[in-house]
Amino acid sequence: MTQREVIGRYKGSSMGLAWSFLHPAILLVVYTFVFSVVFKSRWGNGGSQSQTEFAILLFTGMIVHGLFADVINRSHAAITSNTNFVKRVIFPLEILPVITLGAALFHSVISVAVLLLAYLLFNGFWHWTIIFLPVVLLPLVIVSLGVAWFLASLGVFLRDVGQTVGIIAMVLMFLSPIFYPVSAVPPIFQKWLMLNPLTFIIEQARNVIYWGLMPEWTGLGLYTVLASAIAWMGFVWFQKTRKGFADVL
Repeated sequence: MTQREVIGRYKGSSMGLAWSFLHPAILLVVYTFVFSVVFKSRWGNGGSQSQTEFAILLFTGMIVHGLFADVINRSHAAITSNTNFVKRVIFPLEILPVITLGAALFHSVISVAVLLLAYLLFNGFWHWTIIFLPVVLLPLVIVSLGVAWFLASLGVFLRDVGQTVGIIAMVLMFLSPIFYPVSAVPPIFQKWLMLNPLTFIIEQARNVIYWGLMPEWTGLGLYTVLASAIAWMGFVWFQKTRKGFADVL
């Protein structure tokens, strides 16, 4: 069903799944030109930096944000767009948000592949710490699943959720350290920035991909525990409210 979800996004398109590769590739080229050539941006610390550094660091943040944004932008309709399954008593409705997450992960993997290819072309071979990227992203995946269960249920009862999550995704993009490092934020606001669920993951992803640093295991451990609690609460909420789906739909 995840495969159907992925293919369904490009239904009717002449290039089909090729867009899943072309879209992030085009974005990376645009980011590189705009920030490295036009604005000649440097990532916070100045000094000698490659022309592509800003674009690669920015794109890393965009991948993390894109995964979460894709989930929340689509999960609210996971049930309402599959009403035929609601009336099937034996169908496990809880897998519908999982399918949404799976499709988002597919596109994120493609984006990561584009990023790594660009890094290889412009910066040479990857740091060995890249092997920890799945571990870094795992807590965010768990959080996203919990949020997906919650929004899928909420979207049945409140149709305005679809409009709200789009605004939330946009706000998160600018309140996450995507276009800037955390160190560029005034110290008084840095602790508030860390409350953003994307901030820690973005910083850790950059560490293992670009800077060649080990993940902060303590922080990842705490994040994973909290993420698991959120996922469990999202699942419980979904199971408690699913009884009313058929009545509303």
